[in-house]
Amino acid sequence: MKTFRDLLIWQKSMNLVTEIYQLTNSFPKEEIYGLTSQIRRSAISIPSNIAEGYGRDGNTDYLRFLNISISSLFEIQTQLEISYNLKYINQIQFNKTNGESREIERMLSAFIRKIKDRK
Repeated sequence: MKTFRDLLIWQKSMNLVTEIYQLTNSFPKEEIYGLTSQIRRSAISIPSNIAEGYGRDGNTDYLRFLNISISSLFEIQTQLEISYNLKYINQIQFNKTNGESREIERMLSAFIRKIKDRK
């Protein structure tokens, strides 16, 4: 692996960012500084922290950034449920985006375990 861009988990999380941005384009304008902004920041945090951790020296630092990524992912899952409950997204949109986030969660959890085993 030459760069963080080669990581499938980074690629999938980048796709999730795009999907979150497209999804939130239809949110009410009064949410621009609320839920829209929060869910977008959470989404951006996932691949950003994977990339930043990749560039750090040592597994301890990398694990810290991967844990920030998974925390941001849990934020997204919560914010998606809020969006669904408020009827900003429909069931199909929720199921698709939440399913993708759960796949990334499983991949991140496995990756974190793999890095921990190297210590």
